[in-house]
Amino acid sequence: MPPRGTRDVLPDENRLRDHVVDEAARIFAEYGYGHIQTPTFEETEVFVRGVGTSTDIVRKEMYTFPDASGRSLTLRPEGTAPVARAFVDHGMHTQPLPVKFWYLASMFRYEAPQAGRYREHTQLGVEALGSDDPLVDVEVITLLSDLYGRLGVPDVTLRISSMGDAESRAAYRPILMEYLEAHEDAFDEDERDRMRDNPLRLFDSKREATARVMADAPKIADHLGPAATEHDDRVRSALDLLGVPYVRDPMLVRGFDYYTHTVFEFVCDRLGAQSGIGGGGRYNGLVEELGGPATPGVGFGTGLERITLALQSTGTAVAPAVDCYLAIPDDDLRRELLPLVRRLRDAGVRCETDLRGRRLKAMLKHAAGLGAAHVVIIGPREHERGVATVRDMTTGDQREVAQSDLADDLRAAVARTRAATASRPSHTEGESAQ
Repeated sequence: MPPRGTRDVLPDENRLRDHVVDEAARIFAEYGYGHIQTPTFEETEVFVRGVGTSTDIVRKEMYTFPDASGRSLTLRPEGTAPVARAFVDHGMHTQPLPVKFWYLASMFRYEAPQAGRYREHTQLGVEALGSDDPLVDVEVITLLSDLYGRLGVPDVTLRISSMGDAESRAAYRPILMEYLEAHEDAFDEDERDRMRDNPLRLFDSKREATARVMADAPKIADHLGPAATEHDDRVRSALDLLGVPYVRDPMLVRGFDYYTHTVFEFVCDRLGAQSGIGGGGRYNGLVEELGGPATPGVGFGTGLERITLALQSTGTAVAPAVDCYLAIPDDDLRRELLPLVRRLRDAGVRCETDLRGRRLKAMLKHAAGLGAAHVVIIGPREHERGVATVRDMTTGDQREVAQSDLADDLRAAVARTRAATASRPSHTEGESAQ
């Protein structure tokens, strides 16, 4: 059995996950983001310095261990700090800016397992480093909104706020602390420690008593300085121009200390109490914190498990794992026609054939069990005439095709089947997929 909080992902679910990743890779390329891969583990200091000591991730959730030389290493709990570290290590500030990355990576956090949230989970993310223009924030938000829309993720709402800049926070902190100190008895010991390290993190508390106190606390969105206000206004006006709907949420904070200015989260009503499906924001001091030059950045992360869970709730259809099943009810002929199977696969047709010496009726049952869209039947009499019988497994219609034309015929038939699957609605009419 896998360790608690982890799980096996079987082929049927992986077909849907592969569909999500393929669509994400296409849209990331359209937006000009290049694929980056960082190591599964990093020196622990990358996350301590980058994510922040007041966060639950660093305080409670990291898988940290010493290697043989005594160095402290940590399994990657999030994707932004490693990308920023790679940006610094490779001197990428000298490239045309902003430098734009996307990644697909496993993340590891010791937290309570829930539906769609595991101690090892897979995340898609993007990072744009090298510009403080609010339009980069808008691009990143729009990119994630477009991804959910193309996939047909239902019932999605965008929440947006601002964490302000250094000037705003310096003026806001004493106002917030005065309120928190007056209500300190409502907090547990861990929250009182957090209050002194990073009081904004209390807005993210899941304790009911704390949430009640924080609902009436002064909000940083109401105490932004002129520069932070202008940045926030430009982000929201551009989203309005693009027709990207959002809800302003002054209670919204992200779980990492590095965020500044824009923060956002997409929530999906299909996911229950833990409704967050993806989010991110701007982090203008992270690269400098990791030893690089002052370099603004913005990005997002979205959980692959959360996306697939939302899509499964709609009955989203993906193309079958097998396009064609070659049914040859004769052992000698089955061996003779192995080159034909190879030609079909070379033509891009996902082709399966019998590997157990079944009779024809059992082969047809096997083909149906695999979800094959088409079955090609070639018996001795068909082979003598150089033809094959092609059966559409959806309609039951059959046609006779010359074996020399079979690859082209099936390639066209498969393209039609895949196009029909791709155009099939994946959520009911009236549901939002912003």
